[in-house]
Amino acid sequence: MKSALLVWGGWDGHQPRETSAFFADVLRECGYAVDLSDTLDAYLNVEKLRSYNLIVPVWTMGTISREQEQGLLEAVKSGVGIAGWHGGMGDSFRGNPDYQFMVGGQWVAHPGNVIDYEVNITDHDDPITAGLSDFKMHSEQYYMHVDPSNKVLATTTFSGDHAPWIAGCVMPVVWKRMWGQGRVFYCSLGHVRLDFDVPEASEIVKRGMLWASR
Repeated sequence: MKSALLVWGGWDGHQPRETSAFFADVLRECGYAVDLSDTLDAYLNVEKLRSYNLIVPVWTMGTISREQEQGLLEAVKSGVGIAGWHGGMGDSFRGNPDYQFMVGGQWVAHPGNVIDYEVNITDHDDPITAGLSDFKMHSEQYYMHVDPSNKVLATTTFSGDHAPWIAGCVMPVVWKRMWGQGRVFYCSLGHVRLDFDVPEASEIVKRGMLWASR
């Protein structure tokens, strides 16, 4: 049986407890044994971390100790998969560039806050997005600083209504990459738990977690 660790906490506005519980159930339905932790000390036991197939960080902002960060990065580098969404993975630990290097991007803005926008599938052959069509979201449209080595699977285009200087900018929404031997998946959707009532959004994260798993 595969196993996953979800580590949740940080800024409560992203509903880390609720989204973690939601995707813990998704993973259980896929046959995983799931552990949940509300402390970053879960990253200190590297031997235990390396026993998991998947780590799911759900921790917006906050601070992480050097030892906690080192444990997480080393576990992923050794082959443990990591997958996450929105600020729970893409806006964690703003003072830790090594963590951001692993993720492949960092949130910097969501012009207009909660707005209507479209997500465009750009890779119809990848197993994470195969068979899915473009879809609408009513949520935060993340503007991010993004690693050009990512394999991008879906994007969104900014209208410029809320920041005219970025009108027409095409921004990655879903990507995957490697960190050492570990697979890394990220999706910028999921400001709150209800965002995953959009079937495409929850399906992409589900598939991303399964892909990332060792």
